[in-house]
Amino acid sequence: MKLENKYLLLLVLVAIAVFFVNLDAIYINIMEARNFITAREMLNDNNWIFTTMNAEPRYEKPPLPTWLTAISMSIFGMEGLFGLRLPSAIMGLILVIFIYKFLLKITKNIELSFVAGLIATTSFYIVFSSRDGQWDIYTHSFMMLAIYTLYKLYNSTKNGYLYALISGLFIGCSILSKGPVSIYALFLPFLIAYGVIYKFEGTKERWKALVLLTLVALISGGWWNLYVYLYDTRAVAEITSQETGRWLNYNVRPFYYYWSFFIQSGLWTIPSFVALLYPYLKDRVSNKKAYKFTLLWTLASVFLLSVIPEKKSRYLLPVLIPMAMNTAFYIEFLFNHFRSIKTTEAAVAYFHFGIFALVGCIFPIAAYFYFESFMQDIMLWYILSSISLFIIGVLMFRFLILKKIKLVFYLSIFFLISIVWFGLPMADKINVNKDYNSVVNIEKYLNEYNAPVYEFRNFTPEIIWEYGKPIPVLTKGDKVQIPSEDKFLLLSEGYSKDSLQKIFNDYRTIKIDSVDMNPVSSKHKQRLYRDLYLLKKSGN
Repeated sequence: MKLENKYLLLLVLVAIAVFFVNLDAIYINIMEARNFITAREMLNDNNWIFTTMNAEPRYEKPPLPTWLTAISMSIFGMEGLFGLRLPSAIMGLILVIFIYKFLLKITKNIELSFVAGLIATTSFYIVFSSRDGQWDIYTHSFMMLAIYTLYKLYNSTKNGYLYALISGLFIGCSILSKGPVSIYALFLPFLIAYGVIYKFEGTKERWKALVLLTLVALISGGWWNLYVYLYDTRAVAEITSQETGRWLNYNVRPFYYYWSFFIQSGLWTIPSFVALLYPYLKDRVSNKKAYKFTLLWTLASVFLLSVIPEKKSRYLLPVLIPMAMNTAFYIEFLFNHFRSIKTTEAAVAYFHFGIFALVGCIFPIAAYFYFESFMQDIMLWYILSSISLFIIGVLMFRFLILKKIKLVFYLSIFFLISIVWFGLPMADKINVNKDYNSVVNIEKYLNEYNAPVYEFRNFTPEIIWEYGKPIPVLTKGDKVQIPSEDKFLLLSEGYSKDSLQKIFNDYRTIKIDSVDMNPVSSKHKQRLYRDLYLLKKSGN
């Protein structure tokens, strides 16, 4: 086996350890619930093109990730979160593989590329997105595949049309995953950086292949949008209007909101920041041209995202891709020169890795006092996590003293793996909401009163997902649609019995139960709570 393939195999094993283990440890969130509902309705109602959520059109998100999730759902079932999140984990694995392969193509440096892959595998938002059933990881992973094949198109004398076809298809897959998001946030910054540093030499000779790439990308990525627009124009127009308003008015943040973007790498916050200091690092890296390219790619992505009014932390995921490569240059510099650099320079690395060493050493004591009331439920995981993190912490301190920074770096990877393997299972056991009452329990009232159930104003995705089927919503805009039945059940968020009595004045309103879907007691979200009422027409 070639050396580069041995490193690739190790990277794959690490990615599996981080992305695939304990996938079902964390409870479902609102984004996942939306996506999983759409996938379930694909299977149950055969809505593979005209996608729905709670039996209403959902065209905000293109369908490719939902198709993949629905396929996984059909194989593994609708109950287990592992099968539902598995496609995201696979896309995360693909992403880190092609970060490694792409940087290897540019630098011919196996260890540098391997380090970049490991940094990507353990960067916070890449880890989160790869373990979560949301669609960002799909669009950016497909785009990374497109970038890799585009690079091969420009740096190969054969198979130009084949590379163009493949790259165009992957761009199309990216569009079919989350629209033009990755074109703007990852691909366009790449084009800017590559054009400035590498000049796109040979474009004239490849213009026909590039035209093919563009056509394939537009057709494969745009057919679904055109199809649903032609056959469900009114719904598409309404959804487009709502989405446009959100981009301009929802979660609007100042231009500088993303300037702390390097924090989103989590474990690599300090090295990522140092790697951005071009005057300091430019003469210390092994490949200055490639370093300038990854730096410019990172900064261009941050700048373009900063221009958009709507900003969320998770939108920084595409920035972490070139930033992982950029950070690898600093880590490689430490590998090669840590023993000889000045004390002030080494202090940064000592501080960064020392934090994790200290956390590992004090974890057994701190966790015991913090989780003391839950210790009976988490004892096994507490013991395993304490042993592993303490050993890692002690070894990190030892190798820092010996200035064996490479071993310290690899121990950092094991630090995160230990948290995923032994720490995440504890999250399922602590701070459980003792008043939790699932929405599925309302079925007994449906049978008892022989009445349908409705949602009054807004449906909550987590509740609909748990219930297992759509719940009709009575309020559309400013109008309330009164059911035709003489009696029905009503789920209501935040409305008192008297308020409902005024709205449904022909009915008697009786509160019979409540639904509390908050998984933990420390964070009570009102949207996960409902009062359940029985409404009966007067005289019945």
